[in-house]
Amino acid sequence: MNYWDSKYQEFREKVRDFALKHVAPLAAELDEQQRFPRELMKPLADEGYLGMVVSKKYGGSGFETLEYAIAVEEFSRVCGSTGITIAAHNSLGLWPIYAFGTEEQKRNYLPRGCAGELVAFGLTEPGAGSDAGGTKTRAELKDDGWVLNGSKCWITSASECFASVVTAKTSDEPGSHGISSFILEKGWPGFESGKKENKLGLRGSDTAFLHFSDVKVPLENQLGETGEGFKQFMKTLDGGRISIGAMALGLGQGALDCALKYAVENETSELPLSKRQGVAFQLADMETELEAARGLVYRAAMMKDEGIPFSANSAHAKLFASEVGTRCAAKAIGILETGGVRVGEYPAERIWRDVKLCEIGEGTSEIQRIVISRNLVKSYQTALGDSNGA
Repeated sequence: MNYWDSKYQEFREKVRDFALKHVAPLAAELDEQQRFPRELMKPLADEGYLGMVVSKKYGGSGFETLEYAIAVEEFSRVCGSTGITIAAHNSLGLWPIYAFGTEEQKRNYLPRGCAGELVAFGLTEPGAGSDAGGTKTRAELKDDGWVLNGSKCWITSASECFASVVTAKTSDEPGSHGISSFILEKGWPGFESGKKENKLGLRGSDTAFLHFSDVKVPLENQLGETGEGFKQFMKTLDGGRISIGAMALGLGQGALDCALKYAVENETSELPLSKRQGVAFQLADMETELEAARGLVYRAAMMKDEGIPFSANSAHAKLFASEVGTRCAAKAIGILETGGVRVGEYPAERIWRDVKLCEIGEGTSEIQRIVISRNLVKSYQTALGDSNGA
């Protein structure tokens, strides 16, 4: 598989054309008004972008992970808020149902999700962020189902979703061993979303708490086996990190796009800024780092497609791409000078605000370094053991 194949380049052009036509004209307005783009959901669904990780059997478009990463990259290149809405719905909302759900669950929820009704992912809690095993939300088994109580925070599409996949403690076993997962539907008594967060960036995406007060969950809405919820969500996050890496890559590319446009079109003493070494070298560094990040993101995506273990690789991709995206946004603001911090023709300041989330969501940069170092040590110990046994 070669991501420079014409197949992928043609796909990229198709997504970019759609993004430029439908998403880019709304990006500044969505950010300024903190408005969720409901009008985009049907066009996105009609083109298959809200069912990219789901097979055609359940109404999805059945894209490869590489195609999915390219799509998230291109949408994020023009609007981070739209990029994260698409990524969270696909990777975090639909995928766990597709991967771990029963046939009945798949038929009940996946077609609706692919048709444009959003699915959220409830893991983070006020006291359980990076330590996801510290979940306090509780589900008690009753005669006819589960009764769920608790709250989740910083949930993408919390107010807009029709369903959410959430974790809850189902036993008193320590740590993550007693965590299970469930599919909840909006409209069930006791299941409500909180006030929309007033955020630094990604202001056009919907982020809020989810609250559960004696929510009655039918037995058939448990996702997978009891006590398997934490494992399911960790596998979900492995794939989700590819999409966050792709999102950061797109935002970084958007920063380079606006910096390059400004540098080429603006003259200082009859010399375009792009001809001045101080600017030219920054543009070169941005392009080089983005190409390196693109290689890591696409490699992780291709490994997932080919069934190769990719946990460490998705961490590499997410860590590096998110930090590169942040650096590119900062460089773009510097190149644009006062124009970089002023809201207007060049979206450098919006990109800078949007991309910071990529270093935090779906595992902070520190968590990625833990994942990478643990895999590194494990690989070394395995190799050492093999050597000693030879």
